[in-house]
Amino acid sequence: MIRAIRASKTAAEERAVVRKECAAIRASINENDQDYRHRDLAKLMFIHMLGYPTHFGQMECLKLIASPGFPEKRIGYLGLMLLLDERQEVLMLVTNSLKQDLNHTNQYIVGLALCALGNICSAEMARDLAPEVERLLQFRDPNIRKKAALCAIRIIRKVPDLSENFINPGVALLKEKHHGVLITGVHLCTEICKVSSEALEYFRKKCTEGLVKTLRDIANSPYSPEYDVAGITDPFLHIRLLKLLRVLGQGDADASDCMNDILAQVASKTESNKNAGNAILYECVQTIMSIEENGGLRVLAINILGKFLSNRDNNIRYVALNMLMRSLTVDSQAVQRHRATILECVKDSDASIQKRALELIYLLVNENNVKPLAKELIEYLEVSEQDFKGDLTAKICSIVEKFAPEKIWYIDQMLKVLSEAGTYVKEDVWHALIVVITNAPDLHGSKRVIIMFGQETLVRVAIWCIGEYADLLVNNAGMLDLEDPITVTESDAVDVVENAIKHHLSDVTTKAMALIALLKISSRFPSCSERVKSIIGQNKGSFVLELQQRSLEFSSVIQKHQNIRSSLVERMPVLDEATFSGRRAGSLPASVSTSGKSPLGIPNGVAKAAAPLVDLLDLGSDDTPAPTSSSNNFLQDLLGVDLSQPSAQPGAMQPSQAGADILMDLLSIGTPAPVQNGSANGDLLSIQDNNAPIAPSLTSPTVPSSMMDLLDGFGPTPPKSEDKSAAYPSIVAFESSSLKIDFNFTKQSENPQTTDIVANFINLTPNVYTEFLFQAAVPKFLQLHLDPASSNSLPANGNIKQTMRKPIVMRMRVGYKINGKDVLEEGQINNFPRGL
Repeated sequence: MIRAIRASKTAAEERAVVRKECAAIRASINENDQDYRHRDLAKLMFIHMLGYPTHFGQMECLKLIASPGFPEKRIGYLGLMLLLDERQEVLMLVTNSLKQDLNHTNQYIVGLALCALGNICSAEMARDLAPEVERLLQFRDPNIRKKAALCAIRIIRKVPDLSENFINPGVALLKEKHHGVLITGVHLCTEICKVSSEALEYFRKKCTEGLVKTLRDIANSPYSPEYDVAGITDPFLHIRLLKLLRVLGQGDADASDCMNDILAQVASKTESNKNAGNAILYECVQTIMSIEENGGLRVLAINILGKFLSNRDNNIRYVALNMLMRSLTVDSQAVQRHRATILECVKDSDASIQKRALELIYLLVNENNVKPLAKELIEYLEVSEQDFKGDLTAKICSIVEKFAPEKIWYIDQMLKVLSEAGTYVKEDVWHALIVVITNAPDLHGSKRVIIMFGQETLVRVAIWCIGEYADLLVNNAGMLDLEDPITVTESDAVDVVENAIKHHLSDVTTKAMALIALLKISSRFPSCSERVKSIIGQNKGSFVLELQQRSLEFSSVIQKHQNIRSSLVERMPVLDEATFSGRRAGSLPASVSTSGKSPLGIPNGVAKAAAPLVDLLDLGSDDTPAPTSSSNNFLQDLLGVDLSQPSAQPGAMQPSQAGADILMDLLSIGTPAPVQNGSANGDLLSIQDNNAPIAPSLTSPTVPSSMMDLLDGFGPTPPKSEDKSAAYPSIVAFESSSLKIDFNFTKQSENPQTTDIVANFINLTPNVYTEFLFQAAVPKFLQLHLDPASSNSLPANGNIKQTMRKPIVMRMRVGYKINGKDVLEEGQINNFPRGL
């Protein structure tokens, strides 16, 4: 059969041979042919190893096990271990045969039963057969004792409660002279100690000294050909003894003191030029690092790991790196001595060793060694493999940010990383670099950034710096003593930013930042204003909507709003590093304002300003004040910058005097049309432009030039009529089975910028609503004035009214009582008429 299977040239031929043989085996099983039963089972085992189903032959294993002869039992037990596992229900039928064979007079049959039990023993079988295994631990033949000990290990793992039955036999096995029995006895005692704390204490008191003596005898024993492996006597027993000593010494000072001498002897005398010696040394190091403190021994152990790092075998170096990482918590100073060797492992050709060594170096870095380590890592970054650059870059950035002794060093190192591997740097890293730059005013004149197209993050940082500090760059102001003067003209600065926009490797984000930088340069360098305007205007027809919009808006600012441009493009305010770090870590929760004068937290007639990204009516904090009616605060909330201080530039407008005008001009794309009734100020949220052409976009092939509503996009101007209700139709703001709310809109004749909204609350039920309370919340950048309602009682099938001013989108909540029962309804309103 085996010859026929091996001669098959295709899988189909092999399947045909197997099907034919399986059919013959089934026929033989049906005929109950006892002469060929063992041969049939041997064929089934070979077919099983090829991956074909052989479940139909499981019962044949049990029949062969029940046979009286040794050859049949041997094939039966082999088939049992191969074809079945402990989850098979058929296994329950073999327990009685195993018990009989464990008590058999033939020691070879006993050995077969122990071998099978040690491989497939289940929890039920362990409980039934544990007494027989315990008895066999004192059997006269060492091979049976060895197999019984291995079988006892399996039983303890399946049923830990049975461990106490094997404590005394286990202690007896530790005194064996036969190495085969001794190694299994040590293994059995180790397993018992792991599952039973009482047994652990017992072994510490009774066996520690004996185990130390045994290990010393083996370490000092003369050459023994029976157990010699590469010149070392029985390294397997060495390792088992060291593992048991580690379990006994962990957490116990007395046991640790008892084994210190022998551990030092093994660590210092074992040769490391062969793999067997390295295995013993590694286990010895693990034992030393696990037992109670002994400074000298630990230094010796870490020095052994340092020698492992110089080994040519990658496996030995890898386990040494793993062990050194675990040793850091125990003795970091001893590990620091091997820093140079670990750093060489970072440059290894093996990817696994590279990553493990990099993780270890990352843990070794502190304030004292950050400079040399960062220098070495950045130098290696230049020649490292592309697959490794991502991990290496992330670790370098984290090290530099965490342990930088001074800002100038931090900036220098980050610029080196960006220049070598900028494409691998995450966004939050170069954002953090910009935050640090804004917080280092004495370094703003430093000329350290060199644009390298292809390293996108470096280009972004450079463009941002040029946009903010271009005047310092041209005037050589604020240069550091160590820097040589560089002649940079205004035209050079514009050239650099223009190249960034036109370069084929620049993405949308980089180009958008470059447009902002050009807008700022146009204010810093008035002589370049026309050239900047030309460059920005080249993107008016861009198919990228972001670039198109920026180009149109910035062109309008340069062309038509010279008086406010300097105020708009002032230098960025200093960004708080702690706040940025908290947001970066996601630790700053949003807060909302609240009041505590009503059951719902807001008194009637008071509007609540809530932070974006939070449910506008979820009351959480009393820390954030509601915005005032000051145009300065309104502009501050909208733009997210502090405009409370006067401008430092001579010709700049004061935000407190012209905040609304600045906002109007910033958001417009041309000259605003005059508002009816002769108002000097246009509506901030709806600005007409009848003159500025708008480039077609991908989503809007033809765009009318009538009005651009910043919330709703492009749309027609609302009809102008003296009838305000016709211009702004009423809407149904909210409707349920019990309540309906209508909004009616009117403009104040004395102030056309303000819209009055009269809310009409209609009771749709025959019940009276008492303690009626209407509450509204708007985003933080809006302001809402809410007058008291005409009544706090809503009659059956009747209505009451309440007036509010100037919302665009709001969340609302209505609370009232029906027959003493509280009712709460809420919703969001965002369908206000356009042009309000």
